[in-house]
Amino acid sequence: MSLRSLGRNSSPIVRRALLYVPASSEKMIRKSFNLTCDNVTYDLEDSVTDGNKEHARERLVNILGERNSLAGASQSVGELAVRINPPLTQNGLWDLTSVAKIGCVSTIVVSKVNQASDLAYVAQVAQQARPAQFPPLKLIALIESARGIMELSSICSRTDSLDGLIIGLEDLALDLSVTRTPDLSEFLYARSAIVTAARAFGVQSVIDMVCTDYMNDKVLREECQNGKRMGFNGKQVINPRQIDIVQDMFSPSEVEIEWATRVSIASEKAKRDGRGAWTLDGEMIDAPVEKRAQRLLDLAKQCRISIENLREKWKGQEPE
Repeated sequence: MSLRSLGRNSSPIVRRALLYVPASSEKMIRKSFNLTCDNVTYDLEDSVTDGNKEHARERLVNILGERNSLAGASQSVGELAVRINPPLTQNGLWDLTSVAKIGCVSTIVVSKVNQASDLAYVAQVAQQARPAQFPPLKLIALIESARGIMELSSICSRTDSLDGLIIGLEDLALDLSVTRTPDLSEFLYARSAIVTAARAFGVQSVIDMVCTDYMNDKVLREECQNGKRMGFNGKQVINPRQIDIVQDMFSPSEVEIEWATRVSIASEKAKRDGRGAWTLDGEMIDAPVEKRAQRLLDLAKQCRISIENLREKWKGQEPE
């Protein structure tokens, strides 16, 4: 089987919040099962000291093994993932071959992806280590270096098991010899490059940086708004108190959903009348705008936001 035959996941997954849980803490691992979050990622990399990596790996495998099921560990957790150590290290290999055998783990977050061969290696090992009765593992690549930014095209096109990109801002800042500032202007190119690559190659999740000031809700909301404007559709979080704000900020707003519903209803009538372009509230509506509205409605559905009442409210909407 070729790497590309692993196949991109055809069922969209919403990853508004990706919560890191240290694999070094049994208490935090078990507590995570009761959270409501799109993605919980158990971290075997940065949050685990070198001397504790083997013990943390064994602990995580044992605890998740207790809850091993294809449905995942909790109905309120959308996806269980594990962040492994860099792919070409011994710990990275041990991490991958160990967690690949756990059915409730569906996704691997690959740290320090610098080139396409890093991801290709992980995809190949994952394919070999994954038991046949479990679905193939999806991969999310952490881009944390200048080289990783420059290699995005080849990284995104190498394997169809790639399902997301994450920007690792702290390591990237170190590699670029820059200091993170509140307006994040020093990372404009890198963040734009990641979003553009994800869209160009059909990688569905593009996940923004961690808000390290995790007790400051105002800063968190500002960062979410900034990331959403740039095209990110999710954000890394390091504390459960951040989850609700992040998932709310990366969901369609009430105003957006109402606008998209009106466009959708009027569009159906415009097509019936053979009209390719029309107006709504003085704004021209054509095919690209209709697609944007549909994406908002699709995202609302993924976020379990009902639009039935809005469709009833605006059933009389006509194209102008």
